[in-house]
Amino acid sequence: VQLQASGGGLVQAGGSLRLSCAASTRTFSSHAIGWFRQAPGKEREFVAAITGNGRYTKSADSVKGRVTISRDAAKNTVYLQMNSLKPEDTAVYYCAGRGTSLFTTDPSGYNYWGQGTQVTVSS
Repeated sequence: VQLQASGGGLVQAGGSLRLSCAASTRTFSSHAIGWFRQAPGKEREFVAAITGNGRYTKSADSVKGRVTISRDAAKNTVYLQMNSLKPEDTAVYYCAGRGTSLFTTDPSGYNYWGQGTQVTVSS
C-alpha cells in the first residue's frame, strides 16, 4: 500500500490548512489511518487517527478542537483539516496506515507511511 500526503505549506498563525492522504489500495475501508508530525529535533508525535469505516476518530490534546480528521471512501483519501494554526504546529506531517480498521496512537503500530508534507506556521 502506498500513501501520498499533500496540502502542506506556509500559513500565518490563525490560518487553516487541509492535508490530504491518498491511498493506493482497493481495501481502503479496512485500513485505519493516522496523522503524525515531527518537528526538528523532536520525536514523531501523534496528531489524529480515524478507523477504517470512519466512525471513530481521536486527536491529540495539543490539537483537540482545532483539527478534524475525515475520510472519503470513494476517493481513497483521508483529510486532516487544521484550523487556528499556531507556530508550534510547524512540522513535517506524515500519514500512516495499518492493515486493520482500528487505529492506535503509537507510530510503531503503523505498517506503511507517506512521504510527509511540510507545514510552516509563521507568527
